[in-house]
Amino acid sequence: MFTSRLKIGALMGGDSAEREISFHSGEAIYDALKERGYSVKGVEIEGKDRENIALQIKRSGVNFAFIALHGGFGENGGMQSLLEEIDIPYTGSGVFASRQAMNKVLAKERFSQKGILSPEYVVLTTHFSQADIEKVKKLGFPLVVKPAEQGSSIGVSVVGDPKELKEKLEIAFLYGDKVLVERYIEGREVSVGILEDKPLPVILLLPKTKFYDYQAKYKPGMTEYLVPAPLSAQTCAYIQETALSAYLTLRCQIFARIDLILSKEKRCFVLEANTIPGFTPTSLLPKAAKVAGIDFSELCERIIKTSLRVYQRVHNQKTKKKVYHKEVSFS
Repeated sequence: MFTSRLKIGALMGGDSAEREISFHSGEAIYDALKERGYSVKGVEIEGKDRENIALQIKRSGVNFAFIALHGGFGENGGMQSLLEEIDIPYTGSGVFASRQAMNKVLAKERFSQKGILSPEYVVLTTHFSQADIEKVKKLGFPLVVKPAEQGSSIGVSVVGDPKELKEKLEIAFLYGDKVLVERYIEGREVSVGILEDKPLPVILLLPKTKFYDYQAKYKPGMTEYLVPAPLSAQTCAYIQETALSAYLTLRCQIFARIDLILSKEKRCFVLEANTIPGFTPTSLLPKAAKVAGIDFSELCERIIKTSLRVYQRVHNQKTKKKVYHKEVSFS
């Protein structure tokens, strides 16, 4: 599929708690692609019904999807699976990686298998017991409480002592029936964008609040971002190597953002992987790309072209497999 024939749909909206954030990303992508001369259309995704969502996309007339949906169905492999069913190529990671990255528990299990550090944790469901709470307390305070499948720091709290735990758990359970409770790692928060399987410059986050929460992430002036991070070349290389290992472990592709903590002992802990990170010119991955000499519109274009190459390769492999099974006879 040549780029001149593309009718790109910037998919935005969705039904997750990150719906409004998605519109910011989608509109920025739309503007950037228009600037590059692409045929692009904003496609607002509404509702939860899979068949209806497929119909919304088909009716839009697009033949390529730039996914700007954050959280929920748009990021957990659901949309990716749907687009594959209706044979529309899309940006970013596939079904498997999207599902793993969005499920923080599954991601942590994968990291553990590969020897990648992440904070010690306990998983709670809505039917947790007192014994479960005792396991949580053994992690030691402070703790970080977060929904197991949510992004943008929505529902995330730092719990300073046992008295706050019940309230913070109730908040997290508003966003799902599974909650992750992690040991709080004191250190520097950093983020690494990955583009085409290569790490971008490290970003050091300096929130004005104690924790990089939703307010620190989205309220102007609440966080200072230093890119490239004012850390030694050796430390930056270590952070980038850890981020890339996490990205490859989850089988991410094209682009993603990995969030980490560099502890006081200079050990790097992976917090989470974002397969569809915030995507405006001032979002973290685009900030890092700009420092690497890639402006926002070029970044969008590169993601499209790389995604198309991956789609074509997979499509060719499937075609060859079909031909093989058709031609091989066991008579």
